Amino acid sequence: MPQPRSSMLLLTLLTGLFACSPPNEQPVQVKLRVLETSDLHANMLDFNYYSGQTDPSLGLARTASLIKAARAEVQNSVLVDNGDLIQGSPLGDYIAQRGLAEGEVHPIMLALNTLNYDVATLGNHEFNFGLPFLYQTLAGANFPYTSANIYCAEVQCRPGVGQGDHLYPPYILQQKHVIDTQGQPQQITIGYIGFVPPQIMSWDKQHLHGQLRVDSIIDTAKRMVPEMQAAGADVIIAIAHSGLGHTGAEVDPMAENMVYALTKVPGIATVLFGHSHAVFPAAQFQHLPSADITQGLLNGIPAVMPGRWGDHLGLVDLTLQQNAGKWQVVSAQAQTLAVFDNATQQPNVEADAAIVAAVAEAHKGTIAFMQRSIGMASADMYSFLAQIQDDPTVQLVADAQRARVADLLPPELQDIPLLSAAAPFKAGGKLESSNDAEQYIQVSQGPLSFRNAADLYLYPNTVVAVKLNGAELKDWLECSANQFLQIDLTSTAPQTLINLAHSSYNFDVIDGIHYQIDVSQPSKFNQRCELVNASANRIVDLRYTDADGKVYRDAEFAAKSFIVATNNYRAYTGMFAGTGSDKVVLELPDTNREALVAYIQQRSQYDAASDRYLSAVDPQADHNWRLLPLKSPVQLDLRFKTRDSVAAQQFIQANQYWPMTKLASDNVGFAEYRLDLQVAAPAN
Repeated sequence: MPQPRSSMLLLTLLTGLFACSPPNEQPVQVKLRVLETSDLHANMLDFNYYSGQTDPSLGLARTASLIKAARAEVQNSVLVDNGDLIQGSPLGDYIAQRGLAEGEVHPIMLALNTLNYDVATLGNHEFNFGLPFLYQTLAGANFPYTSANIYCAEVQCRPGVGQGDHLYPPYILQQKHVIDTQGQPQQITIGYIGFVPPQIMSWDKQHLHGQLRVDSIIDTAKRMVPEMQAAGADVIIAIAHSGLGHTGAEVDPMAENMVYALTKVPGIATVLFGHSHAVFPAAQFQHLPSADITQGLLNGIPAVMPGRWGDHLGLVDLTLQQNAGKWQVVSAQAQTLAVFDNATQQPNVEADAAIVAAVAEAHKGTIAFMQRSIGMASADMYSFLAQIQDDPTVQLVADAQRARVADLLPPELQDIPLLSAAAPFKAGGKLESSNDAEQYIQVSQGPLSFRNAADLYLYPNTVVAVKLNGAELKDWLECSANQFLQIDLTSTAPQTLINLAHSSYNFDVIDGIHYQIDVSQPSKFNQRCELVNASANRIVDLRYTDADGKVYRDAEFAAKSFIVATNNYRAYTGMFAGTGSDKVVLELPDTNREALVAYIQQRSQYDAASDRYLSAVDPQADHNWRLLPLKSPVQLDLRFKTRDSVAAQQFIQANQYWPMTKLASDNVGFAEYRLDLQVAAPAN
């Protein structure tokens, strides 16, 4: 039977079509490597300005060697910085203090310019030195900045940027000429979008109030990503100066840490993040829902966070495939590369000569800046025990803050008891690396320099005082006490005392009152000061004694008003009870470090004739707080890690409030001690 004509025609057309198609035609694919630095914090060199020694575990000079090696391995790559760039080391402080001449390029930008970054975004610490300094600094970059959720709130923020405008472009589209896997040239449009935590408006209120407005990270992303796609972006890279954040369905749109939610925004190809100084992917995050630590994925999206201070380089390898004229990510791998091997205690790379040369003059100036004499100390100030007992490094800061506020408190507030809140900023970090092992304050008895003051107070915070009542003060301390894990009084197994999820800089000690912390009780708050156990009560024996000897406890204490000297970061965030902008009663232009230097100088009498100091500041801790002695029918085995060094061991032996026994040392610089809380302690 003859076939119908229409069927024969279709068969002929199909035969011709297949005959014309190239055999085994491969789809067009491009491999793109995305490299990220984040939270460099002005650590350009592999140098610790506090110890005055080379430190091969950090610094952009080391990271740069990783960058160059990673670029050399592939044909197509881009390099991004994720902010917190210009503040955080003495070099950054030195340049900010001396200022930039008109037209001068910030040494940090000189360093980054040698690496040919493609784009960068702002971190929260970029605003610590004020907007004019920020504008001047960024003008020296030979790469563009993007920040999608920051707006100008005044008539003119900078030339061409007025009220309602984005402070910097909300996103950047760049045409990238690439080579595909077949060796053919292609072009893709890469879209970059940057984000900063909205909390900068509280953290740097003195610099930003009335000048900027900051919107939600997640809401901005949902609005801007479709706009970027419509504008022609083939692949969108989110550069979020933000941590992981909540993994649940309900997310506070103004949350500080928003990366997990960002990975759910349709259209984002990869998320480069930072802010929390951790490394992702890493085993510590394997419990996260929808996390693939092996591939470095969150909710199926590649994501990377490269630690801090240049200790890691973030790397994402994307395979893009062209389908129907559009590029799609068909595979991805995210990982980090370390500059230092903690297992062997050896560097993985050497310092890059171009970075070293770019900041050579600034480095010399920083060293001279740090060597300026400011006074004398009558005792050692080491923070080896700062998380388990009252400590000289915290005591001195608290005393200096209280003295500065006392000098300037308005008359109507001078009859209210004045307290002071301070925390151990350097207490071993996360106890994971040799870099962490160096994170202790180590200021010896004798002459003090500005280097020591910078070691004692890292941040460019300013002095602020809040007014609150005793009930709020107790909850402030309850949140601080979340630094301790709950101890099981029936167990003889080893129990770790310190909760590493609670950053040491949030372990506030409030000086001027007395209290004890009962670690056998559950914590009332989590590390974000969110209520988790309403009936919990770790803070016990809380009392205030006035100048006449009257002791306030319980209901009398709860109802009493107090002034607390602290810093702008603590005062304005409102995270701790009794803080927030409505509680602020005094704002000073002085930085906390300046107050500390002035306090040391005032108590260190210098005699020019003999060229020596006749007196010294006394940093001895007053032990106004302590851990509550524990009563148990069994012998408890409580463990605590701190620096493993001769100096640390000698300091512990001389200053331990509780009996401590050294048990073991690890390979990255920490020693584990057993702490005995079952003995009677001195009265406090």
